[in-house]
Amino acid sequence: MTEQRGRVVCDLTVSADGYSAGLNQSEERPFGDDGGDGWGSRLHAWLADDPDENRAEIDQLSAAGAFIMGRNMFGPVRGEWDRPWNGWWGDDPPFHAPVFVLTHHAREPQPMEGGTTYHFVTDGIESALEQARAVAGDGEIAVQGGATTVNEYLAAGLVDELRLHIAPLTLGGGTRLFEGVPPLDLEQVSARAATQVTHVTYRVRS
Repeated sequence: MTEQRGRVVCDLTVSADGYSAGLNQSEERPFGDDGGDGWGSRLHAWLADDPDENRAEIDQLSAAGAFIMGRNMFGPVRGEWDRPWNGWWGDDPPFHAPVFVLTHHAREPQPMEGGTTYHFVTDGIESALEQARAVAGDGEIAVQGGATTVNEYLAAGLVDELRLHIAPLTLGGGTRLFEGVPPLDLEQVSARAATQVTHVTYRVRS
């Protein structure tokens, strides 16, 4: 009997021209030149301003059994871990599950409140996925981003479902989805227009 494995899904908010963050990202402006305050307020207005209208999509964001993210999404610290940093989300992050952070610099796991523990993976995207599968069982594994990390998983053929949340603005530059990714065969599963976003879900055909 074949072991059941959970789907690998990617949720990403992008501008209409495909950027998940603008140019000139910094600790003070983690989303860079994002057409707003640098904290993604316009890109992610659908989350902050219209939670009731987008409840189904918001609930999906935290439904996975394990999460994977790039170090750039985890925080602005580069190189060695030369200062304490436990993510942008405070003492009780919204994940409530293991989170595997891709990095080149080893660090001990960091438990947080609410069931989130950050694990730091230094041996690549496939190792992170194997570790996430081990804890998620048949639950979903969510590749959270940023776009560079999503692109790596797409290019490696490791994504089952791509959920895009398309904000009605263009950025003109920055970190772009599909950069360096070979042509993909996508099957549209659903599409829904809301006030400040269009939600589109694609199945990635193998």
